[in-house]
Order: sequence, then C-alpha cells, then structure tokens
Amino acid sequence: MLGWSLAFAVLAIVAGFLGFIGLAGLAATVAKVLFVVFLALLIASFVMRAVRGQSVL
Repeated sequence: MLGWSLAFAVLAIVAGFLGFIGLAGLAATVAKVLFVVFLALLIASFVMRAVRGQSVL
C-alpha cells in the first residue's frame, strides 16, 4: 500500500513537471488517499497486536 502511494506521488510530480495539471492533481489525490488508508491499517495493526499482548514493534 505504501509502495502504491509512493508510485502515485512520483507520477504526480512527473506529470506536474510536464504540465499535465489534471493528471497530476488526480495522482496526488490518489496518493493521499492510499497513504491515509495505509496509516489507518498500520494503526489498527498496532492496536490489535497490543490487545493480544504481542510486541507492537
């Protein structure tokens, strides 16, 4: 998930540099959404491991 987020962020930077403003905005939005989903799943994973008594790290 983090890899896809980074890939869309790079795509947004390249598209913005080349002048494709619409594509850059869309790719940046997708990258933001994927990053937020990644963070939510990461926090949920930490909480579940803590509840089970396992090491969080």
